[in-house]
Amino acid sequence: MEKDNKNNSIGFLGLLTIVFITLKLLKVITWSWFWVLSPIIIPSIFIIFLFLVLGICQFIVLKRSKNNEWKTMG
Repeated sequence: MEKDNKNNSIGFLGLLTIVFITLKLLKVITWSWFWVLSPIIIPSIFIIFLFLVLGICQFIVLKRSKNNEWKTMG
């Protein structure tokens, strides 16, 4: 018999988002939708920013290594 080790929990940020959406729809809070969805949006923006920075760093490293190849060949 195999055990299924999948974690199907919603997580803290997902639960917080559901609470914020519920409060917004019940008109308990008057925040903009950006702030209501911020537990999802802000980590997503951070991850996209991280990938951009890593991509730029990789581009710079590859460009420097190609420049060094040309200098050692010539």
